[in-house]
Amino acid sequence: MRTIGLLSVRRADYGVLSPILRRIQQDPELKIHLIVGGMHLSQEFGMTVKEIEQDGFPIAERVEMLSSSDSPEGIAGSMGRGLTGFAQAFSRFRPDLLVAVGDSFETASAVLAALPFKIPVAHVHGGEITQGAMDDALRHAVTKLSHLHFVATEEYKRRVIQMGEEPWRVLVSGAPALDNLKSIRLLSPEELQEKIGLSFKRGAPLLVTFHPVTLEYEQAERQTGELLEALRGFDFPIVFTRPNADTNGRVIVRLIESFLQHHPQARLIDSLGTVAYFSLMAVAAAMVGNSSSGLVEAPSFGLPVVNIGTRQRGRVRARNVIDVGYGRREITDGIKEAVSPEFRAGLRSLVNPYGDGTASERIVRRLKEVPLDERLIVKRFQDESEREALNAGR
Repeated sequence: MRTIGLLSVRRADYGVLSPILRRIQQDPELKIHLIVGGMHLSQEFGMTVKEIEQDGFPIAERVEMLSSSDSPEGIAGSMGRGLTGFAQAFSRFRPDLLVAVGDSFETASAVLAALPFKIPVAHVHGGEITQGAMDDALRHAVTKLSHLHFVATEEYKRRVIQMGEEPWRVLVSGAPALDNLKSIRLLSPEELQEKIGLSFKRGAPLLVTFHPVTLEYEQAERQTGELLEALRGFDFPIVFTRPNADTNGRVIVRLIESFLQHHPQARLIDSLGTVAYFSLMAVAAAMVGNSSSGLVEAPSFGLPVVNIGTRQRGRVRARNVIDVGYGRREITDGIKEAVSPEFRAGLRSLVNPYGDGTASERIVRRLKEVPLDERLIVKRFQDESEREALNAGR
C-alpha cells in the first residue's frame, strides 16, 4: 500500500487538498498520512483543524510553528520552528510521496525539511506568478525542491519547464479546489445568513478578503485604510474574511475591527469553511480584495472581482476580474463597475481558465502510478538547448 503524505498549513490549501484527500480515502491501494500545521492550529485564525477533523480525515502529525509576532523577524522565526517541527515529523514517519500546495512560508519550511529525507514532493499550483508577494519566490523555490508538478494551466506548465524541470514531471491537472463544486451542497441564503449572523435583506453582500502584500508590508496600514474608505461609500452588507498569518496581517485586522464598530452591517469571520465560503461566493454582489480565490474559484460562479494592487499580478485571470490600484477612488470605481447589471450580465458564458473540476482524479492517478525510483528522486536540470533539440527530433 502506497502512503501519500498531504500537507495542510492554511485554510486555503485545505480547500485545494480536500478533493484529493477524499479520492485517496476511497482508493483501497492508497493510505493517507495527513500533516497539519501553521494557521490550522491557531486560535487566532479559528482553529481550522476542527474543520478537517469534522470532515473525517485522520491527522497523523500536528506541527506548531507560528510566532506570536507577524514582524519580519517573527515570520522568519516561524519558518525556523516549522523546519524543525516538520523534520521531527518526517523522522517519525516518511510517506512515500508528499503533496504540498502553493507558496506559503509554512509550506516552504515543510518541503525544505523533506529534502534530506529523500521524500519525493508533488507540488500543486506551481508555475504561477504573484509579483507583489514573497510567495512568488517561495513558490518557485518549492518547485525546484519538488519532483512532480500539478499545474493549473498550460501557461504554468511552460513556466515550470522553463525553470529546468523535465516535461515528464509536469501535468496540467487544473485547480483541485474546483472539484469541490461537484461534491458539496451549498447553503441556502437563509442558512448562510444565520451562520454569518448578518442579514442580506438590504442587498447581496460584498465578500472582502485583503491579505498583506508581503513585499510592501510597510504600506499595509495605508493600503487597508484606502480600501476601508472606499467601502464606506457603499450600502451593501460586507463580509470580511481574516487575512493570512503574513507580515503585518494584524495591522489589517485592527483596522477592520475599527471599521466594524461603526458599520453594523459588516462582519469579520475568522474562517468560513469551504461550504460557507463557496455559498457566499454564489450569492455575493462582488468580491473585493487581493485573494487568489477571486481568480481561481470566482469565475466558476460568474462572480465579479475587484482585484486590488500587486499581490496577484502575473496570474492568469478571466474577464470577471477588474484590476485596480490601492487608491480609494480606483477601488470605488472598480466596485461600481463590478456591481453593475451590465458587468454581471457579461459573465454569463464565462469559462474558468483553471479547469473543469476533475483535477483530483488526474492528480491521484499520477500519485498512484508514478514509479518510486531513482529517476523520480534524482532530478536533472533540462537546459533549453536540450529541450529544443528533443523537440526538433520529433
